[in-house]
Amino acid sequence: MEISINQQRTEIPERFSVEQLLSSLFTDSTKGIALAVNQIIISKSDWPIHILNPDDKITLIKATQGG
Repeated sequence: MEISINQQRTEIPERFSVEQLLSSLFTDSTKGIALAVNQIIISKSDWPIHILNPDDKITLIKATQGG
C-alpha cells in the first residue's frame, strides 16, 4: 500500500505498524523521533499498535544535536 512520508510517496506492506515503519527507516535507533499520522501525534507507547492505512500522511521529525 502507499503512504506519504514527509510529502514523499512510499510503498509499505499491508498491516504495517508505526513501529515497523520506523524500524525499517532507522536501523540504529528511534531515539529523538517524533511522528504524526494525518497531523495527529502518535505517542511512542502507541507505535506498536497503531496500524497504518493507505494514503496516510506521515510527518517525521528527528531531533539533532549541535548549535
